[in-house]
Amino acid sequence: MFNLDFKGKVVFVTGASRGIGKAIAQNFELLGATVYGTATSEKGALGITEYLNGHGKGFVMNSLDKQSVEDCFNAVVAEAGTCPDVLINNAGITRDGLFMRMKDNDWNDVLQCNLFACVQLAKLCVTPMMKKRAGRIINIASIVGQDGNAGQCNYSAAKAGLIGFSKSLAKEVGSRGITVNCIAPGFVATDMTAALNEEQLKAWTNTIPLKRAATADDIAASAVFLASDMASYITGSTIDVNGGLHCNYFLATIIGYLLWSYFLNFVLIM
Repeated sequence: MFNLDFKGKVVFVTGASRGIGKAIAQNFELLGATVYGTATSEKGALGITEYLNGHGKGFVMNSLDKQSVEDCFNAVVAEAGTCPDVLINNAGITRDGLFMRMKDNDWNDVLQCNLFACVQLAKLCVTPMMKKRAGRIINIASIVGQDGNAGQCNYSAAKAGLIGFSKSLAKEVGSRGITVNCIAPGFVATDMTAALNEEQLKAWTNTIPLKRAATADDIAASAVFLASDMASYITGSTIDVNGGLHCNYFLATIIGYLLWSYFLNFVLIM
């Protein structure tokens, strides 16, 4: 008999002040978990504390600063009195641009936030999880990490690295009752996509078999599933939550690149 009761469980979600991270944190809170989330500002952290309704707390964490990541994790453990049962690495940034114009800082920041900070938090969690012989590590990757995308060489590399890291870690810690999985979203309705006009949005969604963008709750549902007993025999996997976008990814890449170029006003030199 399966249930989705997370009462007594501690869930740690990075990048929880808005978007996918907020939806994940809210869904776990509704299912009884004590949730701790991170934001990059005090205002964001306070917002997290407010929407968790006394069932958790928001913390400030700068994923670009290794010491900040460690300090935040230690603060969460001190507040919870235990290591998280579920770690969800969701925080991420983009620094898009053509490869030949991409600065070193654009590479370093994207790799640090989207990959190295995730590795650091996983390492902090693994030892106590091994002692408990239980744990869930869920990394939010991207379809871009699987198929690439023009203008996002750094982001694609970071997300591909996250998928490879998750598969390898899953093999190392599986015997201790710890599962490690990724979720790879496709086109998700966000603040940026809200800026698209109707024609642009239709051009994009027409490449998706389900004919719509994902919602943050669509991604959150997969996170809840992977953290639940229903997914106890799933590890080293990447769950694609893209509405079938993989089926038409070549066309979607072309349209995505055109929209990306439109937003950033790039002039392509052939």
